[in-house]
Amino acid sequence: MQHSAELRAADSAQIARTEPGTIAICFVAAALEAVRGRQMDADELLVKVGLSPALMQVPQARVSAKHYGQLWRLVALTLDDEFFGQDSRRMKSGSFAMLCHSVLACKTLGAALERSLRFYGLILDDFSGVLERAAGEARIAIQERNTGAPPRTFGHEVLLLLLHGVACWLVGRRIPILRAEFSYPEPAHSGEYRLMFCTDLSFGKPLTRIVFDAGYLNLPVVQNERTVKEFLRTAPENIVTKYKNGSSLSARIRRRLRQTLPGEVPDLETLAAELNMTTVTMRRRLHEEGASYQGIKDQLRRDLAISYLSHSNRSVMDIALELGFSERSAFHRAFQKWTGASPGEFRRGLQG
Repeated sequence: MQHSAELRAADSAQIARTEPGTIAICFVAAALEAVRGRQMDADELLVKVGLSPALMQVPQARVSAKHYGQLWRLVALTLDDEFFGQDSRRMKSGSFAMLCHSVLACKTLGAALERSLRFYGLILDDFSGVLERAAGEARIAIQERNTGAPPRTFGHEVLLLLLHGVACWLVGRRIPILRAEFSYPEPAHSGEYRLMFCTDLSFGKPLTRIVFDAGYLNLPVVQNERTVKEFLRTAPENIVTKYKNGSSLSARIRRRLRQTLPGEVPDLETLAAELNMTTVTMRRRLHEEGASYQGIKDQLRRDLAISYLSHSNRSVMDIALELGFSERSAFHRAFQKWTGASPGEFRRGLQG
C-alpha cells in the first residue's frame, strides 16, 4: 500500500511539473483536414498516437497536449508538410528545425523575428508576414493571399503560434501579447484564443496581427545549439502549453489553484483577499476575460482528469478523490459535462 501511495504521489508531482494542458478537438480536426482531403486514412493516424476516432464525434472532447504534439508530428511527416496543407506550397519536413537553427546566430529577438518572417516568405506562397514597429509597440502582421477560397483559419493560428512560441523560447521567457487581431470572422472556438494569445481579441480586421511591447525586440537570444535539440525534441507541445497567455487574472488563479489541488480549494472570498482585491472586483475582471471562478476550477480539474486518464493506470475512483470529488457519480457527471464522454468511455477511446 505504501508503494502504491508513493507511485500516486510521484504521478501527481510529474503532472504538476508538466503543467498539463488540453487541446480542443477542433484543432485535432483542423490538423487532419488535409489528410482527409487527400483521401488518406486519418483514423489510422489517430490510432497510432493512442486516440480513438470516436473522439472526433464528440464536439466537447479534448486531448492532452502530449497526444496533440504526437499527432502534429505524425501528420506533418505523413504529408511531408509542416504547415498541414494550409499553403499551396508544402513546408517540407525539417523546415521548422532549420528555421530554429538559423535564428540562433541572431543577436537580438528583433533580428531573429525578421529572419523568421523572411524564412516563411521563402517557404510559403500564400502567407506572408512583416514585423512592424510603432509607438512603442511591435506588431507581427500576417497576410493571406486572396485565392477566392474561405480564409484558412488554421494556417493563421499555426503561423502565429510558431512565430510567438519560437520568439518566447529564444529569449527564455513568455512575451505577453497586448492584443490580437484576425482577418477573418470570429470562429466558434475563439474562446481558446484567450489562452493561446490574450484576452483583447478582435476579428474581421484587414490583417492578422499580434501586438507586444517593442522593448522585447532588444532582448538577446539566449539559446544555442545544445538547447535547440531539447526544444525540437518536445515541440510543438512545449509551444502549445509553455507559452500560453499567463498574464491574465485567470492564469494567475489557475496557477494558485494548482498549488492547492489535490486538497482544499479556497472559496472566492478567501482567494480575493489573498490577491488583495474585493470579490466584486475579481468577478468583474474575470467577466472581462470571459471567465468565472467556477469555470477556472472546472477547467483545471478537467485538464488534470484528462492527464490522469491519459497517462496513468489509476482507477476512476482514485482520480475522482484526487480531484476533490467525494463520489464517483459526481465525477462522472462533471466529466460528461466537460468532454461529452464518461471517464471510462474517454479512457477506452484513448485505447482505441
